[in-house]
Amino acid sequence: MSGDKLIDLIGITKKFDNNVVLDNLDLYIKENEFLTLLGPSGCGKTTTLRIIGGFENPDSGKVLFDGKDITKLPPNERQLNTVFQKYALFPHMSISENIAFGLKIKKKSKSYIQDKIKYALKLVNLEGFENRTPDSLSGGQQQRIAIARAIVNEPKVLLLDEPLGALDLKLRQDMQYELIRLKNELGITFIYVTHDQEEALTMSDTIVVMNQGYIQTLSARVILSPLS
Repeated sequence: MSGDKLIDLIGITKKFDNNVVLDNLDLYIKENEFLTLLGPSGCGKTTTLRIIGGFENPDSGKVLFDGKDITKLPPNERQLNTVFQKYALFPHMSISENIAFGLKIKKKSKSYIQDKIKYALKLVNLEGFENRTPDSLSGGQQQRIAIARAIVNEPKVLLLDEPLGALDLKLRQDMQYELIRLKNELGITFIYVTHDQEEALTMSDTIVVMNQGYIQTLSARVILSPLS
């Protein structure tokens, strides 16, 4: 894991109505780190992820990326991609069309797109699935396609918002090891949101335990006390 600071959240505060969701949060994330935001529902972990991704704007504070202020930058102009729990695959498109969607928007050439589709499907162990449709795939396979669609855009950061929550236990465990493998092969930064402590311990370089909008504990590969 590189020691270079890639993302820096400085004094991030966010309210919804009168509810303080993030309270003057400070957090930095290193390049090529697997960092997990862990905590119960309502602790602020998903809001933190959405602010990093540009889907929410903080009421105060800054988001720095490689030392540059990206606080007001829209999601499509940030060097990152997001994978959600709901895979958001387009049901009327083939697997190859789903993976190619972002590349077509960027007006990449056909040959470039075809190379990227093959590369991404090989990475997620779904070679030969190009012409299948999402509804013909299992939940775990659909999640892999959602990840493939994200990584073809070559993001520096992959944001994952409880992406395994809809899978059964065996698939979830399999996908945990797949994510570790992908992170190591791709050499990019993963920021992962979960309420599952065992999942966090299995995958993470760093675990940030959140509670009521602030960081309760920040640990690197240590056993944490159970969440209250």
